[in-house]
Amino acid sequence: MSPIDLSIICIYCLTLPFIAFSLSGRQDSVSAYVGGGHDLPWWVICLSLVATETSTLTVISIPGIAYGNGLVFVGLAIGYVIGRTLVAWLFLPHYFSGQFSSVYQYLGQRFGTSMERTVSVTFLLMRVLAEGIRMFAGMLPVAAILAAMHFPLPHAVVMLAIVGLTLFYTLFGGLRAVVWSDAIQLAVYVTGAAACVLLLYHHQTAGQTHMLVHSSRFHLFQKSSLFFLNPYTPFAAIIGGAIMSMASHGTDQLMVQRILAARNLSDARKALIGSGFMVGGLFALLSLVGILLWARNGGRPLADVGLGASDELFPDFIVHGLPHGLAGLLIAGLLSATMGSLSATLNSMTSATLLDFSAFCAWVTRRLRIGPMAFARLVTLAWAAILVLAALGFSHSHGPAVVFGLSVAACSYGAMLGAFVFAMFVAQADVRDVLPAFILTLVVVCCVMMFVHPYGHVIAFSWLVPFGVALMFAFGMMSRQIRRLRA
Repeated sequence: MSPIDLSIICIYCLTLPFIAFSLSGRQDSVSAYVGGGHDLPWWVICLSLVATETSTLTVISIPGIAYGNGLVFVGLAIGYVIGRTLVAWLFLPHYFSGQFSSVYQYLGQRFGTSMERTVSVTFLLMRVLAEGIRMFAGMLPVAAILAAMHFPLPHAVVMLAIVGLTLFYTLFGGLRAVVWSDAIQLAVYVTGAAACVLLLYHHQTAGQTHMLVHSSRFHLFQKSSLFFLNPYTPFAAIIGGAIMSMASHGTDQLMVQRILAARNLSDARKALIGSGFMVGGLFALLSLVGILLWARNGGRPLADVGLGASDELFPDFIVHGLPHGLAGLLIAGLLSATMGSLSATLNSMTSATLLDFSAFCAWVTRRLRIGPMAFARLVTLAWAAILVLAALGFSHSHGPAVVFGLSVAACSYGAMLGAFVFAMFVAQADVRDVLPAFILTLVVVCCVMMFVHPYGHVIAFSWLVPFGVALMFAFGMMSRQIRRLRA
């Protein structure tokens, strides 16, 4: 690794926590710690939403997917914009009328604490599994790039360094520090990706340009006879993507926590809908990296250029194709993506714990004889330790545990969205119907994801959420009819 690259990485890692902490202001209450004071600018929340849903895996995977499939992720973003627009106009008024800081408090108000806590526990388990695998898998390319640049570090050291840096500003700055740091981190890896596009375009030959113009790499969708197995068909991307986005940005505390930190409903809507367009732009930028690399390699398959998997494409280009300085910026960008998703997860898990289990937390605080802020930071530390253990657990797995972790994260969205739709739009909905339906839906969708593989393929992720919502309604209505017959 060149001194320039190392200097850029060190400066970034040392300055980001202090900048984020200084922008966060004083955190003198638990409400400010997990709610950001409910006065954050909408454009910062918009940037934070994009950074939160973008992990290192996103940054390195999309160029590889675009290498073989073109702009399919941009097509998926069309569904995301539709889904977020629906959430902005249908869901957010319910949340802002109750002045909630945890989205599951709405379910508690509608159905009682049993429903609120059940869905909150589901969220916490989902985040442990999902963020555990994201931490481990996101650390791998960073460690591999450092090793390829003759600066090898053990995986555990890289992971603990990322967690330590992230904890500094998350612990002391709360949600405000997380949101401001997200904005900075997004700017870093967007700048790096844009520089890659400009560099590749500048060195493109006339023959490569001709190849791109006459290729199918700029198509937004794929045609496939395997309707429920391909996530990039028009129906899967637009309809499935819209429903999936409604679940992720309308029912997941990881996202909704940021939206609820806006000054008012109007600002929240601008932040949410704007994030859909911004993530589409980010997908397009990262896809262009993959498409331009495809042209540079003459359209050859990845195996013919010495790469075993699509996820190796972008890291290999960072190591061997970028000049000194820009390579350091891209490594800092990968660190940014990992730190951004981790800080968001820690703060959202802390908020769900403190707000959805407030009576238990108050009892523990009294027993420990500490203040509410000290306890909030203790909860953040505890979740950080659990996430590290989860990530280390995945490091010793050979597939099934990883698949299980990702399956639970994906399969919970359908049940969660179904619960919120019942709460908002079915006036006669009763917790005696919704709670059993929620649990049954989780079990069935997870079993389908793990064991039902038509033609040897898993069901496309964009169809899992619609399937879960349909099951949730079916189970809920069946339970209601059974209770009526027994009455």
